[in-house]
Amino acid sequence: MNVVFDLGMVLIEWDPRHLYRKVFDDPAKMEWFLSEVCHGNWNLEQDRGRSWPDAIAEAVARHPAHAHEIALYRERWMEMVPGAIEGSVAILDELHARGAPLYAITNWNGETFRETRARFSFLDRFRDIVVSGDEGLIKPDRAIFDLLCTRNGLDPAQCLFIDDSLKNVKGAEAAGWQACHFTTPEMLRRELESRRLL
Repeated sequence: MNVVFDLGMVLIEWDPRHLYRKVFDDPAKMEWFLSEVCHGNWNLEQDRGRSWPDAIAEAVARHPAHAHEIALYRERWMEMVPGAIEGSVAILDELHARGAPLYAITNWNGETFRETRARFSFLDRFRDIVVSGDEGLIKPDRAIFDLLCTRNGLDPAQCLFIDDSLKNVKGAEAAGWQACHFTTPEMLRRELESRRLL
Protein backbone atom coordinates (compact mmCIF):
# COMPACT_ATOMS: atom_id res chain seq x y z
CA MET A 1 0.00 0.00 0.00
CA ASN A 2 1.27 3.47 -0.93
CA VAL A 3 0.76 5.83 2.00
CA VAL A 4 0.18 9.44 0.91
CA PHE A 5 0.25 12.20 3.50
CA ASP A 6 -1.09 15.71 3.53
CA LEU A 7 1.48 17.90 5.29
CA GLY A 8 -0.11 20.95 6.93
CA MET A 9 -1.88 20.05 10.18
CA VAL A 10 -1.02 16.37 9.72
CA LEU A 11 2.79 16.46 9.96
CA ILE A 12 3.49 20.18 10.27
CA GLU A 13 1.54 22.66 12.38
CA TRP A 14 0.41 25.81 10.55
CA ASP A 15 -1.84 28.58 11.77
CA PRO A 16 -1.59 32.31 10.93
CA ARG A 17 -2.75 33.06 14.48
CA HIS A 18 0.73 32.15 15.71
CA LEU A 19 1.91 35.31 13.94
CA TYR A 20 -1.08 37.60 14.28
CA ARG A 21 -1.47 37.15 18.03
CA LYS A 22 1.79 39.14 18.17
CA VAL A 23 0.43 41.77 15.77
CA PHE A 24 -3.06 42.43 17.18
CA ASP A 25 -3.73 43.19 20.83
CA ASP A 26 -7.43 42.46 20.36
CA PRO A 27 -8.25 38.78 19.54
CA ALA A 28 -11.54 39.82 17.94
CA LYS A 29 -9.74 42.19 15.57
CA MET A 30 -7.28 39.42 14.70
CA GLU A 31 -10.13 37.06 13.87
CA TRP A 32 -11.77 39.76 11.75
CA PHE A 33 -8.52 40.28 9.85
CA LEU A 34 -8.11 36.55 9.18
CA SER A 35 -11.72 36.14 8.07
CA GLU A 36 -12.12 39.33 6.02
CA VAL A 37 -8.67 40.47 4.84
CA CYS A 38 -6.14 37.62 4.64
CA HIS A 39 -8.82 34.94 4.67
CA GLY A 40 -8.67 31.28 3.76
CA ASN A 41 -9.77 31.64 0.15
CA TRP A 42 -7.23 34.44 -0.36
CA ASN A 43 -4.47 32.19 0.97
CA LEU A 44 -5.69 29.29 -1.17
CA GLU A 45 -4.90 31.28 -4.30
CA GLN A 46 -1.23 31.34 -3.25
CA ASP A 47 -1.51 27.56 -2.81
CA ARG A 48 -2.82 27.47 -6.38
CA GLY A 49 0.22 29.39 -7.59
CA ARG A 50 -0.59 33.10 -7.33
CA SER A 51 2.56 35.11 -6.62
CA TRP A 52 3.00 36.78 -3.26
CA PRO A 53 3.37 40.29 -4.75
CA ASP A 54 0.06 39.83 -6.58
CA ALA A 55 -1.58 38.45 -3.45
CA ILE A 56 -0.40 41.33 -1.27
CA ALA A 57 -1.47 43.89 -3.87
CA GLU A 58 -4.94 42.36 -4.12
CA ALA A 59 -5.48 42.41 -0.37
CA VAL A 60 -4.11 45.94 0.03
CA ALA A 61 -6.46 47.14 -2.71
CA ARG A 62 -9.38 45.80 -0.65
CA HIS A 63 -8.13 47.02 2.73
CA PRO A 64 -5.51 49.77 2.28
CA ALA A 65 -5.64 50.70 5.95
CA HIS A 66 -4.17 47.29 6.77
CA ALA A 67 -1.31 47.35 4.25
CA HIS A 68 1.30 46.80 6.99
CA GLU A 69 -0.45 43.81 8.53
CA ILE A 70 -1.09 42.30 5.10
CA ALA A 71 2.59 42.55 4.15
CA LEU A 72 3.53 40.69 7.33
CA TYR A 73 1.69 37.62 6.04
CA ARG A 74 4.60 37.01 3.69
CA GLU A 75 7.40 38.80 5.52
CA ARG A 76 6.90 36.79 8.73
CA TRP A 77 5.22 33.75 7.22
CA MET A 78 7.52 31.28 8.96
CA GLU A 79 6.16 32.36 12.33
CA MET A 80 2.91 30.64 11.33
CA VAL A 81 4.78 27.30 11.39
CA PRO A 82 5.82 26.61 14.99
CA GLY A 83 6.97 23.03 14.44
CA ALA A 84 6.20 19.45 13.59
CA ILE A 85 3.33 17.34 14.91
CA GLU A 86 5.65 14.89 16.60
CA GLY A 87 3.21 12.02 17.02
CA SER A 88 2.56 11.97 13.29
CA VAL A 89 6.26 12.23 12.46
CA ALA A 90 6.89 9.18 14.67
CA ILE A 91 4.32 7.26 12.61
CA LEU A 92 5.96 8.43 9.38
CA ASP A 93 9.31 7.20 10.65
CA GLU A 94 7.84 3.81 11.56
CA LEU A 95 6.27 3.43 8.13
CA HIS A 96 9.57 4.37 6.52
CA ALA A 97 11.43 1.81 8.65
CA ARG A 98 8.97 -0.85 7.46
CA GLY A 99 9.69 0.07 3.85
CA ALA A 100 6.27 1.53 3.08
CA PRO A 101 6.21 3.62 -0.12
CA LEU A 102 5.63 7.16 1.15
CA TYR A 103 4.32 10.11 -0.85
CA ALA A 104 2.73 13.49 -0.10
CA ILE A 105 0.24 15.88 -1.67
CA THR A 106 0.03 19.33 -0.16
CA ASN A 107 -1.88 22.52 -0.80
CA TRP A 108 1.08 24.85 -0.26
CA ASN A 109 2.60 27.81 -2.03
CA GLY A 110 5.75 26.66 -3.82
CA GLU A 111 7.93 29.47 -2.48
CA THR A 112 7.03 29.06 1.18
CA PHE A 113 7.08 25.28 0.88
CA ARG A 114 10.71 25.32 -0.20
CA GLU A 115 11.56 27.52 2.79
CA THR A 116 9.67 25.19 5.11
CA ARG A 117 11.17 22.03 3.62
CA ALA A 118 14.63 23.18 4.70
CA ARG A 119 13.44 23.06 8.33
CA PHE A 120 12.08 19.52 8.41
CA SER A 121 14.41 16.68 7.44
CA PHE A 122 11.62 14.10 7.75
CA LEU A 123 10.23 15.40 4.46
CA ASP A 124 13.10 13.53 2.81
CA ARG A 125 11.24 10.31 3.68
CA PHE A 126 8.88 10.90 0.75
CA ARG A 127 9.56 9.46 -2.69
CA ASP A 128 7.64 12.36 -4.22
CA ILE A 129 5.79 15.43 -2.93
CA VAL A 130 3.18 17.08 -5.14
CA VAL A 131 3.05 20.77 -4.18
CA SER A 132 -0.09 22.50 -5.39
CA GLY A 133 1.56 25.88 -5.90
CA ASP A 134 4.12 24.36 -8.28
CA GLU A 135 1.49 22.46 -10.27
CA GLY A 136 -1.35 24.99 -10.44
CA LEU A 137 -3.66 22.33 -8.98
CA ILE A 138 -5.24 22.14 -5.54
CA LYS A 139 -6.98 19.49 -3.49
CA PRO A 140 -9.72 18.32 -3.66
CA ASP A 141 -9.47 18.55 -7.47
CA ARG A 142 -9.14 15.07 -8.89
CA ALA A 143 -6.33 16.21 -11.19
CA ILE A 144 -3.85 16.57 -8.32
CA PHE A 145 -4.46 12.99 -7.19
CA ASP A 146 -4.18 11.73 -10.75
CA LEU A 147 -0.92 13.64 -11.16
CA LEU A 148 0.77 11.83 -8.28
CA CYS A 149 -0.30 8.45 -9.68
CA THR A 150 0.72 9.25 -13.25
CA ARG A 151 4.08 10.70 -12.23
CA ASN A 152 4.96 7.69 -10.09
CA GLY A 153 3.17 4.84 -11.86
CA LEU A 154 0.81 4.17 -8.94
CA ASP A 155 -2.50 2.34 -8.89
CA PRO A 156 -5.07 4.66 -7.21
CA ALA A 157 -6.71 1.69 -5.51
CA GLN A 158 -3.39 0.96 -3.80
CA CYS A 159 -3.03 4.50 -2.39
CA LEU A 160 -4.12 5.48 1.11
CA PHE A 161 -4.49 9.25 1.53
CA ILE A 162 -4.33 10.91 4.96
CA ASP A 163 -5.66 14.47 5.32
CA ASP A 164 -7.16 16.62 8.07
CA SER A 165 -9.68 18.11 5.60
CA LEU A 166 -12.76 15.97 5.08
CA LYS A 167 -13.31 17.71 1.74
CA ASN A 168 -9.89 16.52 0.56
CA VAL A 169 -10.54 13.01 1.86
CA LYS A 170 -13.71 12.90 -0.22
CA GLY A 171 -11.75 14.18 -3.21
CA ALA A 172 -9.27 11.33 -2.89
CA GLU A 173 -12.07 8.78 -2.63
CA ALA A 174 -13.69 10.24 -5.75
CA ALA A 175 -10.36 9.67 -7.53
CA GLY A 176 -10.49 5.97 -6.62
CA TRP A 177 -8.19 6.13 -3.61
CA GLN A 178 -8.59 4.79 -0.11
CA ALA A 179 -8.58 7.62 2.42
CA CYS A 180 -8.36 8.41 6.11
CA HIS A 181 -9.63 11.58 7.80
CA PHE A 182 -6.88 12.67 10.20
CA THR A 183 -7.86 14.06 13.58
CA THR A 184 -5.00 13.05 15.94
CA PRO A 185 -1.80 11.01 15.71
CA GLU A 186 -3.37 8.48 18.08
CA MET A 187 -6.36 8.03 15.79
CA LEU A 188 -4.05 7.68 12.78
CA ARG A 189 -2.02 5.01 14.54
CA ARG A 190 -5.15 3.00 15.28
CA GLU A 191 -6.28 3.32 11.67
CA LEU A 192 -2.94 2.17 10.28
CA GLU A 193 -2.78 -0.72 12.74
CA SER A 194 -6.24 -1.84 11.68
CA ARG A 195 -4.97 -1.90 8.09
CA ARG A 196 -1.87 -3.85 9.19
CA LEU A 197 0.40 -1.06 7.99
CA LEU A 198 1.89 -0.66 11.48
